[in-house]
Amino acid sequence: MSKEESLSNSLNCCPEVIAFFDEDTNTFSYVVRDPASTACAVVDSVMEIDYAAGRLSCEGADKIIDYIRRHKLDLQWLIETHVHADHLSAAPYIQQQLGGQIGIGEHIVSVQEVFGKIFNAGTEFQRDGSQFDHLFAEGDRYMVGQMECLALHTPGHTPACMTHVMGDAAFVGDTLFMPDGGTARADFPGGDARTLYRSIQRVLSLPEQMRLFMCHDYMPNGRPVEYETTVLAEKHSNIHVGGGVSEDDFVAMREARDATLGMPRLILPSLQVNMRAGHLPPEEDNGTVYLKLPLNIL
Repeated sequence: MSKEESLSNSLNCCPEVIAFFDEDTNTFSYVVRDPASTACAVVDSVMEIDYAAGRLSCEGADKIIDYIRRHKLDLQWLIETHVHADHLSAAPYIQQQLGGQIGIGEHIVSVQEVFGKIFNAGTEFQRDGSQFDHLFAEGDRYMVGQMECLALHTPGHTPACMTHVMGDAAFVGDTLFMPDGGTARADFPGGDARTLYRSIQRVLSLPEQMRLFMCHDYMPNGRPVEYETTVLAEKHSNIHVGGGVSEDDFVAMREARDATLGMPRLILPSLQVNMRAGHLPPEEDNGTVYLKLPLNIL
């Protein structure tokens, strides 16, 4: 079956999608349930950090775990759409209690190479993606129960960004925001505005009825939080790419806008943890785990 046929058929499968919102980082995590079985996947889980106190907690992840247990679901996948720079992943914590495979795009290796150097991670840190259970390549198909899913490489925000199509639902990570929120920045190492535009066009070439689920929402103009839209709505109304905005115009806008943005508040702890698939760096000889603060790097 071709990729186009697979996408067309996916509209006949409508998974139940349950959203969990982390207010501190404006991040959505999702439980995605195969409508034909008890199988499910978790997308973009969050572990909380009190940066000043050096304290971690998994309150949001516990809510996801509780939901899966109460509904007697079988967790098969823990998907990371990319290496997040604004929150820490709770995937290993959830996996320890419920099982499942942790997966990310295969281009994680280039992200690990860059940030392994920035954080001087040393030889203990493998730059081959082996911290993850599965590395998705462009066009990979995988199953959640009886629901066929498709991984699409959609770089630009980061080199390793993937969009995951699960039935009639697509999880776009930071590639797109709600129509009134526009698009993600493209100025992180390995990011590129022109590449992002082309990835967005690829997402917008999905069937117009496809549901799109956001990783973040910043509630522009004070509206209530939202996380779900459609390909059609983004094509028509997205403030950065809707209505046929040209590639050159998008690149000019995105690069100018990115030049005004500060670094995300949690970028330094997030990258150190997320490049390790949500695992913490190894304990030092005093039994304590440390996260580094490199100066004048980013």
